[in-house]
Amino acid sequence: MKRLFLVLALVAFAITNVAAQKRIPETVNLLPNTQRRVEIILPQVNGMNVYKADLHTHSIYSDAELTPEQRVREAWLDGLDIFAMTDHVEYRRHEPNMLKFLKGYNDGKAKKAINYNVIRKAATEEGIKADLNLPTQLAQKAAKAYGEAMLIIPACEITREPKTIGHFNALFTTDNNAIYDIDPMQSLRNARKQGALITQNHPGWSRKNCNITEFEQAAFDEGLIDGVEIMNGISFYPKAMQRCIDKKLYMLACTDVHGLTSTYRNCGVFRTMTFIFAKENTSKAIRKALEKRQTLAYSAGHIAGESALLQEFFKASVNCKLLAHGKKGSSYALTNTTSIGYKLRVGRSTLELPPFQTITINVGLDKEGKHKDVVLHVANMWEVGYKNPKIVYKAAKK
Repeated sequence: MKRLFLVLALVAFAITNVAAQKRIPETVNLLPNTQRRVEIILPQVNGMNVYKADLHTHSIYSDAELTPEQRVREAWLDGLDIFAMTDHVEYRRHEPNMLKFLKGYNDGKAKKAINYNVIRKAATEEGIKADLNLPTQLAQKAAKAYGEAMLIIPACEITREPKTIGHFNALFTTDNNAIYDIDPMQSLRNARKQGALITQNHPGWSRKNCNITEFEQAAFDEGLIDGVEIMNGISFYPKAMQRCIDKKLYMLACTDVHGLTSTYRNCGVFRTMTFIFAKENTSKAIRKALEKRQTLAYSAGHIAGESALLQEFFKASVNCKLLAHGKKGSSYALTNTTSIGYKLRVGRSTLELPPFQTITINVGLDKEGKHKDVVLHVANMWEVGYKNPKIVYKAAKK
């Protein structure tokens, strides 16, 4: 009898367990195959598309936590169009563990990782054993799942002591394995020989200021630097903007991500990115746009760059329409047609213009009783001198 009760109990448990394993009906068609991409709507500016790019990221093949394939998926979900896998040439933190994991494949001959951290010391004659092109190749393969929606730019990061030398990203490389040299200046030259564009990364990181070091000055003098990260993560280096104007360099904003970019979404903002103004999303067109300095930097709702481009971007984003003329002035509607919100100063008032919304403003008369122009200062846009750009819409006629 006890045995019968035991059998019945097991049957009852099995029935309950099967019922417990049923999916919630509403999720059957959502998981696990559906991906939800954030679409970031930006305007066309002077006939140019505005592409979203992150040109400084890392994977497990240097010192980060995700694979290149996961980074590409993350970038696509975050709404990006362009992506660069810039793993460190000189530092690959996970390499010792990878070597141990592959012990059965190398016959135990490789006892330890070699030259996997040569930031502050030179590599030995054995050189770097890892294939530094693999991260980009894996990213390019993964990007095929998204067709033409995701452009992968071959790249790597040249990483040396930050206070006196600094870090530099080489973009549009052809062979990352041929870049390292004991002399960091020669590493930059090796990248240039491949036709790479070179970015000075986070110019104030681990330093007291953004002043140009002796090494950096020599690199500038030799024409080896093409652009500067004026935003890195949520760090902003406004003094570096003047450097870009003086030396005719492009300005970038990059995540330099090592962990997860979901941190940005959790804070209610888009990930840090560069807006690149180009005719099409091809390597040739994007490179040309960088060379022409057609970029704006975006981080945590703030946009920085050259004044003229900020003006053009804002006016392409926000329509100003006359509603009515009155005896005391005029009323206007400001309509934001993009995913970027704006903070505006109009006279003594500070206003929020959220994405895809319209606000109204009143503009008084001048001393002669004429209708005044619409004058705005955009508080979350930054031009050289750490100033907010002044936007003017001419007074509409009756």
